[in-house]
Amino acid sequence: GNNFLVRSNPYFLANGFNVAIFGRPNDSAELEYVDRTSDAHMADVQKVLAFIKTKADLPVWVVGTSRGTISATATAIHVQNEIAGLVLTSSVVNNKKPGAIPKQELADIRVPVLVLHHTKDACPLCQPQEVPNILRGLKNAPIKKEIMVSEGDNPTGDPCAALHWHGFIGMEKEAVDTIGRWINSPTS
Repeated sequence: GNNFLVRSNPYFLANGFNVAIFGRPNDSAELEYVDRTSDAHMADVQKVLAFIKTKADLPVWVVGTSRGTISATATAIHVQNEIAGLVLTSSVVNNKKPGAIPKQELADIRVPVLVLHHTKDACPLCQPQEVPNILRGLKNAPIKKEIMVSEGDNPTGDPCAALHWHGFIGMEKEAVDTIGRWINSPTS
């Protein structure tokens, strides 16, 4: 689809990363907000991570965008012994949504965390001014970093969709290069 991470896959590959993209579970029509922190979803994630590790003995970083940040955060909380770090892009920070990042047990995360967000993200669930609440909750992450970006151009459609600022439109390569540099050398 047009999801930022999916359409940016070539840039992750160009940065030297192997990429595995999680799809929707085949036993569900949709992965709702509340499902993304469930035991069943975490069991699915563990199976995918185990499969990935059979393909290469390399550090695994979990990267989530928008709704995927809920799943990625839950993974860092419940399956963190199997990952090297966490990257959140266009994070769901509105506390009215089940699984919103600031509502999860962020103090349980003990891996490096990068939070990348667009200053013009107009999605009501992902307001830039609420992003610092994520870092405040990451009390035990050994390294944590917030990066706000403002580049890009030509946003179209729904402000919560992939082809708007929410999806880093017009700056995909720059966003992925920023993520790649940080993963290769995490600093606060």
